[in-house]
Amino acid sequence: MRAQLGRKKESNYKMIKIKDLHASIDGKEVLKGLSLEIPKGEVHAIMGPNGSGKSTLSYVLSGKEGYEITSGSISFDGHDVTNMMPEERAALGMFLAFQYPVEIPGVTTINFLRTAINSLRKARGEEEMDAISFLKLQKARTAELGVTMDMLKRGLNVGFSGGEKKRNEVLQLVMLEPRFAVLDETDSGLDIDALKVVSKGINSLRSAERSFLVITHYQRLLDYIKPDVVHVLADGVIQKTGGAELALELEKHGYAEFEKNQSNGAVA
Repeated sequence: MRAQLGRKKESNYKMIKIKDLHASIDGKEVLKGLSLEIPKGEVHAIMGPNGSGKSTLSYVLSGKEGYEITSGSISFDGHDVTNMMPEERAALGMFLAFQYPVEIPGVTTINFLRTAINSLRKARGEEEMDAISFLKLQKARTAELGVTMDMLKRGLNVGFSGGEKKRNEVLQLVMLEPRFAVLDETDSGLDIDALKVVSKGINSLRSAERSFLVITHYQRLLDYIKPDVVHVLADGVIQKTGGAELALELEKHGYAEFEKNQSNGAVA
């Protein structure tokens, strides 16, 4: 109840402001004037057909190399991050959970997590987390997500199943505690039990001070992560916005009305 009251109080403060955003990859325009605002404390979901620009939006928000912003702007918590490097955005409190998490052989998951946490703390002028404090936090978070010590000792995502990779992404989320998180098809490849565990971890971070952008094809994720607002992205722009009921309409009727104007060859 407290979080809900907090969201109402802060409803006029926009954590994310995207204005007339145009972005290209390999010279092809994918985002074609996208505008979107996400208030502090809210969860927004983006749904849309294949090739609509959903993953491109997530990569552009995170500053991934190869995705060129040709015009428009992105503001996060009052900071213009349009041309910032990914590590600068992360230091401000932005986070991206990848649709396809990468494998990093030779770097154990537990060392990756501790290095990531202390890198962010250093960038913010904070003291590094000592080993005992890190271990206490790690034990609490891994227990919640069903992440085993065996997973923590293995190379990051190396040999992980699809479900294990997604649990590991959410483990990073709950350990780093960003102020704005983009979840790019986090439900992809998850069975119902894993989906419930991952959703529980995400929901544990919902607060009046944190916002989320959830990108998904399907309603089922939104049964567990209840969005405040749902947007339909097609042909590189937001075509429709509504409440949580919009996701149910899309599940029932599909994207036919949006796909008929979809440009050929758009990139997801």
